[in-house]
Order: sequence, then structure tokens, then C-alpha cells
Amino acid sequence: MKKILLWSLGGLLALGIATVVVLMFFLGNIVKAGVNSFGPQITGTNVVLSGATVSPLTGSGTLTGLTVANPPGWKKDNAFVLGKVHLSVAPFSILGDHIVINEILIDAPEFDYETKVVDSNIAQLMANIEKIAGSGSATATAKSGKPVKFEVKKFRLTNAKIAVGVGGVAAVTVPMPDISMDDLGTKEGGITPDQLVSTVMKKVSGSVITAGKDAVLKAGGAVGDAAKDAAKGVGDAAKGAVDGIKGLFGGDKK
Repeated sequence: MKKILLWSLGGLLALGIATVVVLMFFLGNIVKAGVNSFGPQITGTNVVLSGATVSPLTGSGTLTGLTVANPPGWKKDNAFVLGKVHLSVAPFSILGDHIVINEILIDAPEFDYETKVVDSNIAQLMANIEKIAGSGSATATAKSGKPVKFEVKKFRLTNAKIAVGVGGVAAVTVPMPDISMDDLGTKEGGITPDQLVSTVMKKVSGSVITAGKDAVLKAGGAVGDAAKDAAKGVGDAAKGAVDGIKGLFGGDKK
């Protein structure tokens, strides 16, 4: 009797573990498919999420290998790479039309900032997102037929780095200030995916562009100082040569 009871308990435990594993795979695939399907519709560029895992018990999960491509006409393939994104979702809300995300943490993302006179790749990407968000063309619907809406309690982006290329010179890497945003979509009772991306990217792109411009100005200042020093050196050398000639002919060297 005891053996039968132990076997039954063991079987239930194994079934429970298998169910959790299957649900993690199932929920992860839903997230991955959603990002890869709707990401390009929101940014107007190629968006790829390599993998995603979400625990059905705790709602914690990780997105890996998320890349967002540049608009056409820029040197680099990607505008930014997020690497790993940690998130905490209200369990099973992902299966409904109101997805509650308790926290999104993006740590050490990498941005590539390219600029052409008065335009940049990040500004152009942001213009794409705002245009699409304004049109309302990128929408997702749940099984209920209602539009899917998101609510994000906490958004954190930390330790970001920006590679800035200046006039063909090798790119320099500069840090970007951390970003913190709370209660996105809470007052509205949820916001659509394009609205969420637009809200977040306004903040992120603003920081990227500001940090990138500062780096460009500093680089330009360094080049300008170097040019001034070089010009001064040439001027001093020329003055020395003239004084030397005056000396040969008995002129005043002062």
C-alpha cells in the first residue's frame, strides 16, 4: 500500500514538473512569436527575438537576443541590441487581453548612434515608430477579439553603452544615463503595444541622441584643439625661420 502511495505521489510530482516545463515553453513561444510578429510592424525595420522563457508559477522570465535593425541607408545593420531582458509578468495575464508586467529590467544594452548632418539613425527609427503608433495599424487581438493592452508597473534600463561614429573615425563608446519609468498604461487601463513602444522609445531615443551629440561635440572640440595647436606650431616655426634670415643679414632678431 505504501509503495502504491509513493508511486502515485511520484507520478503526480513528475506530472506537475512536466506540466510546468511545457507551460514555460508554451508561454515563452507566445512571447517570442508576438515580438517577432509585431516588432517589425511597430518599428518599420527588422526585429528579432532569439528566445524567451516565462515561468507560469512566478511570472518571471527572460528574453534573449533581441535586436532591432536600422532603417535603410545606415552603415550598421542594427540600431541596438538588448541582449537579455528580465521581466516579471502577472501569471497567466499573458493569455488574456490585458497583460500586466510588474517589471522590465534591461541591463547593459548596446546602441549604435550614426548621424548625417541633421539626421540620425535613432531619430529616423523613432519617426517610424511615432508614424505607425499614430496610424494605429499595428494592433494585436486576444482570443476574446479584444485588442491586447499592456500595463507596465516598472521599467528600468541600466548600464547602457552607445557606440558613436564621428566622420569616419573609429567609433567611441560612451555611457548613457539610466532610465526609470513607472506605471505605463496604468491610468489608461492599458495601452496597445505600439503605444507602449512609442512611450518607452521616446525616453530612450532622447537619451541616446543627447549622449551621442555630446560625444560628437567633444570629438569635434578635440579635433578643433588639435588643429589650433598644429596651426600654432606652423606659425611659430615660420616666425623662427624669418628671425633666422634677419640674423644672417644683421637684422634685428627681436
